[in-house]
Amino acid sequence: MAISISVVLLLLILAVVFLRSGGLRISHALVCVTLGFYLASSSIAPTISEGLAATADVVSSVRP
Repeated sequence: MAISISVVLLLLILAVVFLRSGGLRISHALVCVTLGFYLASSSIAPTISEGLAATADVVSSVRP
């Protein structure tokens, strides 16, 4: 578990650095995809899923 969280944090930091640098190359995109896979298999995945579902519900209930 500790190794998984360390890898997720490392990949998150790399993804932020790559996105802020301006250009998203193939290698940068692979880091982002790998981050997604690690996040999906981590213990925080249900929390992320619930947060996205709640955000989608709020956005869908907004009437223009």
